[in-house]
Order: sequence, then structure tokens, then C-alpha cells
Amino acid sequence: MNFIRRDVSYISKIIQTIGIPYSALISLVFGLMIVSFPIGAYVVFNSDIGNEIDFGFPLDKFDIFIAGINMGIPFEYQIGDAFVIVWCLFVILFVIAIIGPKKNFLSTISGLLIREQNFSDTNYLITIIKWFSIIVVISGVINFIQESFGITTQPPESVNDLVLFLSMTLSPITEEIGFRVILIGLPLFMIYSYRTSIRSFFRALWHPHQNLDIPDQKKVILIITVVGIFFGIAHIISGEPWSNGKFVQASASGIIIGWVYYRYGLISAIMIHWATNYFIFSYVFAISQINDLSVQNAILHPMINMLEIILVLTGIISIAVVIMNYINSKNESEITN
Repeated sequence: MNFIRRDVSYISKIIQTIGIPYSALISLVFGLMIVSFPIGAYVVFNSDIGNEIDFGFPLDKFDIFIAGINMGIPFEYQIGDAFVIVWCLFVILFVIAIIGPKKNFLSTISGLLIREQNFSDTNYLITIIKWFSIIVVISGVINFIQESFGITTQPPESVNDLVLFLSMTLSPITEEIGFRVILIGLPLFMIYSYRTSIRSFFRALWHPHQNLDIPDQKKVILIITVVGIFFGIAHIISGEPWSNGKFVQASASGIIIGWVYYRYGLISAIMIHWATNYFIFSYVFAISQINDLSVQNAILHPMINMLEIILVLTGIISIAVVIMNYINSKNESEITN
């Protein structure tokens, strides 16, 4: 028993020691995320990435990718209008992530800096940055291994970069509703909910772990894994497919985001997906426009390389924090038992 107590104390001290560099990295990513909002608006409304078209270009259908099915809903709208609506929605979600669910971002970071608290998931945004950076690290490792065997990951052909950026901005919402809410949240509600009210239904879909009484997580993990694999398959069999190299990468990301959705709620899942799409590529498209580069060459720009380094460092520490928190919680449960 004394050994377990010493182990818990030792792990807690390690986590507290990395508090300052980890908090600094999270704060840096936070600042870059804020800046990405005006950068994305610049890309859509002031750049020429669309070449012959601009934000006033009309589209006659709204593409939704739900549960692996690509559906085109007849609907006339302009690129700029769609972008403004979704952009504003992300701003709202970002603000919610800053202020909740238990503590606001600045209070949580301040507590970590002065080592008054552990890396608990009391703030949405810290959870979002933590798991997003973990996805970046895992995706990078998968990509490195696949390329060692000659397996490359190629995105689908894009007719126009402006249309592509709009699609990438929309997909965090449509895909999270389609894959996480419908394929994970709805089955969990049907299996574990003992209430039939509309309120309990939407609360369960918004945050399954918090609003459902789930005694054993084995079924949850199975559902999340199956849906994650299906998420990977969908990326290579859809109407605009990636190359086969995307399967493992997308599956791993799908499993992680699925777990985040179950454990921390829909807002965290959507904003992690937002980070992998809008956040990163707002910088890519802006660099492409400013330096007159193709998107493929803009990805290799030193600015993007620096962003990747920051995210990888954050992800490596985040993985260590997740592991140590898990060990710490297991040891603490043994003490109480």
C-alpha cells in the first residue's frame, strides 16, 4: 500500500514538472487557433485561391457526407454565405470551449503554470488541443511507416482550391454528426438509455458519457472501433476518394475522435475535426496565396513545418500526460479499494 502511494506521488510530481512547458505549448497552439479565424476569412474573401471564381460563386447543391454516404441536397447558395454561417458557428463553439465546461481556459492554464492542479479535463479547449496534437503525432508515425513500405497518402483531385477549402470547413460538422452522433451516440442511447424524453435523447447525443449510465465500456469501445474503421474505409470509397494510404490514418483518427466524442462530448469532437481541417489549412491556403505556391508546395513551407513541430511536441507530451494520468487513476483506485 505504501508503495502504491509513493508511486502515485511520484507520477503526480512528474506531471507537475512538465506543467510549465506543456502549458506554454498549449497556450501557443491556442493563440495560433485564434489567428486562424481571420486568416480563414482572408483566404475566402480577399485571396485569389479560387482563380476564376470568388466568394460570390453560386453552388446548386449542398454536399453532406453522413455515415459514409455522400448526399447532394439541391440548394442554391453562394460560397461566401455558406462560409460565413459555418465560420460563425465555429466561433461560437470556440468561445464555449474557452469558457467551459467546468473552468475557463485561462484559469486552467494558470493553475497548471503555478502547479496548483493536475492535467484534469476541466476545460474543453485544453482537451481539444491535447487530443488534436495526439492525432497529429499518431498520423505522422503512421505516414512515416507507410512511406517506408512505399504506401503514399494522396488527397482527392480538387477542381478548385476555394471550393476545397469550403468543403474542408463544412466537413467537421457534417461528418461528426454523420459518424459520431448517428453511428455512436444513437446506438449508445438505444442500448443504455432508460428514459424516453426528448431532452434526455439530445443530452445523450451531446455528451454520451455524462448522460448515460454505462457500467461496462467494452461495448462502447467496440462500437467506437468499428465506426472508426468505417470512417477510414469511407475516405477511400467515397465519391471523391483519397488514396488507400489514407485508410489507416483516417481509421486511427476516427477511433480517437470517437472516444473523445463519447468521453468529452460533441463539441470536443467537432473542434478537433475543425483543427485538422480548417485550422491547419487556413494557414496552408494563406501561404499558398501570399507566396504564389501550389497547395502541395505550401504544405512544405517553413511556416507549416514550424506549426507541425509545435503540434508534434505538444502531442508527445500529451501522450505522456494521458499515460501518466491513467496510471495515476489506476493506482488511486487501488488505494481506495
